[in-house]
Amino acid sequence: MDIVFIKQLQVDTVIGVYDWEKTIQQRLLLDLELVTDISNAAKQDDIRQTLDYAVIAQRVIALITAQPLELIETVAERVAQLLLNEFATTQVKVSVQKPGALEQAETVGVTIVRSRS
Repeated sequence: MDIVFIKQLQVDTVIGVYDWEKTIQQRLLLDLELVTDISNAAKQDDIRQTLDYAVIAQRVIALITAQPLELIETVAERVAQLLLNEFATTQVKVSVQKPGALEQAETVGVTIVRSRS
């Protein structure tokens, strides 16, 4: 199978467990990998035969910014379920980073892999 990916998708949203975090927007960075078959799209040079990463990015941003969340784990899980439910993919890998969450580190994050049941 093939992989359609988006790297370092930037999403500004309200995220965090501390009271001060619930009053500001913070940037999340997402890496998305969607397993699919792109051979027909490549043969026909037709975007309708593949996953449109612009549409994927719009849906993911809308989901994440729809309501404040506390955990990046929740963000990763909800994004994975959205991708599996709305797009022609059998497996996804979602990484969510929260730069600046720790003064001592460039970034922190989680990575999950989920498959269609």
